[in-house]
Amino acid sequence: MTLPLRPRAEALAAPLPPLLAEASQLARGVVLGEHGRRRPGMGDAFWQYRTAQPGDPARSIDWRRSARSDVHFVAEKEWQAAQSVVFWVDRGQSMQFSSEKNLVTKADRAALLSLAAAVLLVQAGERVGLTDMGIRPMRGEVQLGRVAERLADKTPQDYGVPDVSILPRHSRAVFISDFMADPGPVEEALATAADRGVQGVLLQVLDPSEEAFPFDGRTVFHSMGNTLEFETRKAGELRDRYLARLARRKERLTAMAGLTGWRFHTHHTNDSPSSALLWMYQALEGRA
Repeated sequence: MTLPLRPRAEALAAPLPPLLAEASQLARGVVLGEHGRRRPGMGDAFWQYRTAQPGDPARSIDWRRSARSDVHFVAEKEWQAAQSVVFWVDRGQSMQFSSEKNLVTKADRAALLSLAAAVLLVQAGERVGLTDMGIRPMRGEVQLGRVAERLADKTPQDYGVPDVSILPRHSRAVFISDFMADPGPVEEALATAADRGVQGVLLQVLDPSEEAFPFDGRTVFHSMGNTLEFETRKAGELRDRYLARLARRKERLTAMAGLTGWRFHTHHTNDSPSSALLWMYQALEGRA
């Protein structure tokens, strides 16, 4: 027997208001500082002076301020045009992992952080969206609802792959994942983003057990989608090799981000989400 449409719709939408409420509460708890989102760019409002650099046109020099010093200064204006910030949030099966019952999954934390960042950006007048929403980034509370709804979706594959099909030129982007899969697709996505003049952040979300590898003795490891399985009787002997490989993965992600002007950071699900949100927000502004 098919359930009536309204109960099914209400059941589907039930997780969304709490997620939005939690994300809004998290966003309210972040102190952005005196300048908030202010950054240099096109506009009429004065922001700050900086020393002139090679390549600055002569018309950009503030001669009155420069006359009081032995160096030239440029008067930077505050950016006033709205920009687009596009999120790719990994919703693969690997993100459903949690090592403890009272610990959130990586997927839950990724959804919370991305939505909280979207709340802050919308409040600042920016346009936000997900790479797989199929619509251009938009502003407003309705768009936040759309983002929250899409974040509730999951994919059947073990690991998510970055989607850059909708990535406006000269926008900014946020990729949130555990980045435990083949890094090749991430490298390709960053290369595509760089070609389009897009800069952003890579936020790696890990469960604390993935960082510490506390396993010993006979252990059976299997992927969240049950497509991969590995059994060992000496798990403890794998610890050093695993940790070394994880360190190399982080180094590779850091290098990939550096080559394309992005920033990389690791967050653990047993840590407060506030610090990760603040880092992510400041990194988007080039201040982290």
